[in-house]
Amino acid sequence: MLRLTLIFALSLPTFATAAPCGNTSSGFEAWKQDFAKQAKRAGVKKRGLQALAQTQYATRTIAADRNQKSFKYSLDKFMRVRGADTIVAQGRKRKARNPQFYAALERQYGVPSGVLIAIHGMETGFGNFMGDSQVVSAITTLAYDCRRSEFFIPHAIGALKLVDQGSITTGTKGAKHGELGHTQFLPGNALAYGVDATGDGRVDFYNMTDALASTANFLRQKGWKPGRGYQPGQPNFRVIQEWNAATVYQQSIAIMAARIDG
Repeated sequence: MLRLTLIFALSLPTFATAAPCGNTSSGFEAWKQDFAKQAKRAGVKKRGLQALAQTQYATRTIAADRNQKSFKYSLDKFMRVRGADTIVAQGRKRKARNPQFYAALERQYGVPSGVLIAIHGMETGFGNFMGDSQVVSAITTLAYDCRRSEFFIPHAIGALKLVDQGSITTGTKGAKHGELGHTQFLPGNALAYGVDATGDGRVDFYNMTDALASTANFLRQKGWKPGRGYQPGQPNFRVIQEWNAATVYQQSIAIMAARIDG
């Protein structure tokens, strides 16, 4: 899923001197050497730079990026294809099993249980499948690819900084576009909004508690208004739009969340 990017603190000269992008694997290794200089200027440390050096051109990521179809579906078809009824049914059971957990998140961040549960279900089937692509290679490949390099460069820098922090490694698996964890954060957003909710000193997006708290924090920081509506036309729908740019996705989350909380 492609979410609206967070363009975090990278200097304009860094982007101005970025290595040229490419549309095939042939220039990837040379680009990586130039990108390493850019990453270092952006604050990436030794472990992150080592991770960059180990990345490989992600052919499956490029194929997936060229072949996105589901967001062109009608709302009804999108919800059928994505299993909305199952997500709602399972989501209600999850909320009933652990109401204190979701209530605590809502008290802290103001985001209703249904919204977090719907995102969790939509993104990874409640953690049942969090991806099989190497996050750092996938996001670095997209930063190199000419199609949307400006969108993905900040997230590639973010991924390398997450390696520096110990939140991910070169072997961490995620979705084909580099999204990671239970709710599929793009790395730049993970870096900016990640929360260590377990208190173990590490933000772990593959831990449900950290991942859902981070998701709630993202939404709150993007302007979520506690107690206000989140259906189309209501104040918090705009915040759902910050999570994902596809209209059918946004509408589906709003519908499923209301059904889960209903």
